[in-house]
Amino acid sequence: MLQFSPLTNRLRRLLHLPDAEFFETAAERWEISPACEIDFPAAVMIPGQLERIRRTEFGTLGVVRAMFLGDLNPHIGPTMAYRFRGVDYVDGVIYSGGAELHLRARERRAPAYRQPSVSISGSMYETWLGNRWFGNWLTDDCETYALAAAAGQPLTSAGPGTGHVERYETLQGMAPARIGNAHFDELVLFDNRFNNEGRIARAAARRARLVRGVNAEPGPGIFLLRGETGDRRVLSNEAELAEHLVRRHGFRVMLPAEQTADALIAACARAPVVVGVEGSHLTHALVSMAKGGALLTIQPPERVTAALKLVCDRMGLRFGVLVAEGGADTFRVSLEDVERTLDLLA
Repeated sequence: MLQFSPLTNRLRRLLHLPDAEFFETAAERWEISPACEIDFPAAVMIPGQLERIRRTEFGTLGVVRAMFLGDLNPHIGPTMAYRFRGVDYVDGVIYSGGAELHLRARERRAPAYRQPSVSISGSMYETWLGNRWFGNWLTDDCETYALAAAAGQPLTSAGPGTGHVERYETLQGMAPARIGNAHFDELVLFDNRFNNEGRIARAAARRARLVRGVNAEPGPGIFLLRGETGDRRVLSNEAELAEHLVRRHGFRVMLPAEQTADALIAACARAPVVVGVEGSHLTHALVSMAKGGALLTIQPPERVTAALKLVCDRMGLRFGVLVAEGGADTFRVSLEDVERTLDLLA
């Protein structure tokens, strides 16, 4: 049977009619972790960092500044679960009652789709951001997996993982069923965005599982190289900074793309501070560092984000920011500024 939800939803947008709220179409909802009030600390910064910001990512300048300054409403929202009945997952999109939830980029833009012949039930834990960036998958989707496993058969549209993804799935006991287009008799989804007390506890339990059996000796710190992996963000004096941190502080320098997940976890689990250009590669540290550790992010002035601060807040880590000089994809940082920021994080 042909379904014309893609066409009707597109017409609604062309006519500037309000989109249907996807989660409002759920047949049932329940609270997993209640709302609470928490004051998260400000980011650690030397003077002048906010003035260097020219453009932000994943939030307006006002929101990013407020997060860096610790100037946010202390009310933290709840973690919720939603049960849907009779919905379709087709080409990266879930269709429910005239509403859409996009989990990945579509391969085609047809005005209609044929309802899948496969009918299943289960719970999905993946998100658009997690399917786009490894860091969001590791810090967000993998945490939500525990909720999905508790609610029923965990499902994902992602293919078998490779490299770090495959190993993290093993270390975390993740064994999802992998699906293509499907009709869901029942589907459970989650709103797991907020750093409430329940999510903080689940994140701590996941960290404990990842570092179980790690006996590495603590060192002075880790510098995680970004190099030219991922979206282009090149610290032009990265090699100079690495040499400086080794010579001045005895840091260990690692390129995550050339290391196993086990080696990265072992190195970061006992590190008091981890330094690197903002990006997904730093999340290897965030899921394994001990509470009270510190992350210093070096950020291009035209792509400043507080995304990793959210993870640091959840994990009980201090978050440092150093805004570099240059453009969005090539920039450099002052070694003196690095030293001054490390002093504040000590």
